[in-house]
Amino acid sequence: MNDEIDHALASDQWETLKALRMPESRISALNQSVLDHLVALGLATMSDDMPAITPKGRKVLIRGSSRLWDVAA
Repeated sequence: MNDEIDHALASDQWETLKALRMPESRISALNQSVLDHLVALGLATMSDDMPAITPKGRKVLIRGSSRLWDVAA
């Protein structure tokens, strides 16, 4: 896989990344440490104290986590 979008995310990171697609009212209660890690990976960003998914994060969601592929196999 392409290293740019191949991330072995933990299940809580994966769930947080998926939650960033939700309306703002639902993303206010996200785990801050998980969110900070996603920001460090470039998969999420903070704007006006609100988290948002980045284009890179969307690519990861579309392609899926390689760990999740192993579970599905």
